[in-house]
Amino acid sequence: MENFVISTDSTSDFYADEIEKMNLYVGKLNYSMTKKDGELVEYLDDFKSYDEYVAFYNELRNGVSSKTSILNLQAHIDLFTKMAEDGIKNAIHITQGMGLSPTVTNAEMAIEEVKKTYPDINYVAIESNTTTCAEGYLVKIAYALREKGLSMQETIEKINEFKTKNQHFIVVEDLNYMKRGGRISGVKAAIGTILKVKPIIEFTKEGKLEIVRKENGTKKAYKSIIQEIKANFTINEEFNNVIIIHTDNETGAKTLADMFEAEFNIKPEIRIMGPIVGTHVGPDSVALTFLSNEERKY
Repeated sequence: MENFVISTDSTSDFYADEIEKMNLYVGKLNYSMTKKDGELVEYLDDFKSYDEYVAFYNELRNGVSSKTSILNLQAHIDLFTKMAEDGIKNAIHITQGMGLSPTVTNAEMAIEEVKKTYPDINYVAIESNTTTCAEGYLVKIAYALREKGLSMQETIEKINEFKTKNQHFIVVEDLNYMKRGGRISGVKAAIGTILKVKPIIEFTKEGKLEIVRKENGTKKAYKSIIQEIKANFTINEEFNNVIIIHTDNETGAKTLADMFEAEFNIKPEIRIMGPIVGTHVGPDSVALTFLSNEERKY
């Protein structure tokens, strides 16, 4: 089996114990929160307990604003230098999708910079065409492919094939968070808020977020997702993990999970989203992701 490592950035939303267990190299992003008294506090995406996730979303609910920044060039240089110092010669680095952030560009630049000191490293950056647990799932798939004996190049080819078959459906409670982060226009956010509809957001083939339709009510939105999956997609048999991730909305996540299991006889894994992507979707949102045999629709 070829010896190579898989690394990623913290938008993959792995828990602290998973990072330790997988011995995973992770570039951790920063976010800042403006408190009610105007104080600006910088944080590292490095939660250790579930309670820290819940506390973050409660702060958003209480009017504290949060902003994120991309994993910058120096942070990538530090990450790859640490890997090189640890003797890692070959690595696949999976980043947040280019449609959301140019993180992969900084990763590629950093690799070239680190090569000046460690010319024998072979690190390849891949943008995931998605984010959060869907990005993390591609990391897990890369691990599985490596364990099956695929070479680094074969694994890269498979991940590039899978990334536009990585389906991601998001039901957002409040579109204003996406407006603040520049993910959607103010007009779309205003319409959604005034009409009190639940928008269903999907990743396009280019890795951009797009509101594909709106439903009157959360359960109707969940039902619409189930119907769309049933009509258009089949789940990959080898990598058939279905993940539901939420922003401190366990009730909604369980409701969607129960609906999915009743239709497809697969019990989804339920997770909570980290602060970087959570900043942009806001509290009480729920998303579902899985790997299909088909390309994304849009």
